[in-house]
Amino acid sequence: MHAEDYVSESVSRLRADLALALRAAAHHGLGEGVCNHFSQELPDHSGRFLLNPRGLLWSEVQADDIVMVDTQGQKLVGRHEVESSAMFIHAAIHRLCAKACVLHTHMPYATALTLTTDRALDTTLSQNAMRFHGRTAIDTEYNGLALDYREGERIAWAMGFADIGFLGNHGLVVCGDRLDYAYDDLYYLERACQAQVLAQSTGRPLAPSNPALAEEVCRQMASERLQSTLFFEALRRTL
Repeated sequence: MHAEDYVSESVSRLRADLALALRAAAHHGLGEGVCNHFSQELPDHSGRFLLNPRGLLWSEVQADDIVMVDTQGQKLVGRHEVESSAMFIHAAIHRLCAKACVLHTHMPYATALTLTTDRALDTTLSQNAMRFHGRTAIDTEYNGLALDYREGERIAWAMGFADIGFLGNHGLVVCGDRLDYAYDDLYYLERACQAQVLAQSTGRPLAPSNPALAEEVCRQMASERLQSTLFFEALRRTL
C-alpha cells in the first residue's frame, strides 16, 4: 500500500514540489552541505511524510529521490536511506504545531540573527520583515544536537502555532500548510534577515517603523499569496 501511495498522482506531485523546493533552496544559497531537511505531510494525514534523503546535496534532489517515512523517521518507500535524526524536530512540529510542511535550515543571515542577544529578526524594519510581524517565535534554549524526540517536542512547544521559529544558536524552522507558500516565506525571510544584518553592519542607528504599520503590512502581504505560487512556478520553469 505504501508503494502504491508513493506513485499516486497527488503524492507524486508533492514529491516533485518538495524536490523543487530543495533545489531552489540550494540555488538561493540556503543549504548547508548535505544537512537539514524539508518534510511534507501526506494529504491523507496518515502520519506519513515525504523527506529528503541522507547524503544528497539539495541541488541534486529529484522527485524520485524523495523518501516516504513514518513519524519515527523509518523509511517506508524510497531508494535512499534517511538520516536517523531527521524527524526528531520535524515529527514534533508536524504533530504538535499542526503544520503540513516543515522547512529546517541553517541559512546564513537568519542564523546569524539567532546568535545575537535579540535572537531574531526585527519585524518592524524592512517591508520584507513586516510580512512576518506576529508570525514568529523564538527558542532561546539551545541544547546541542537534536538527538531525541524530547528535544524536538521542546522546540515544537517553543514555536507554538507560529509559522517561523528562530532557534537560538542553531538555525530556522519555517512552516506552512502549502509548500509554495512556505518556500516563499523561507526565501523572503532570509532576504529580510540579510537586509537587517547589512544595515546593522553600517554601525548607523536603525530606523524601525511602528508595530501597527508592520501589522498592517503583514495583513497586506497575506492577501497577496498568489505571488508565492507564481514565484514557485517560475522556479519550476527555471530550475
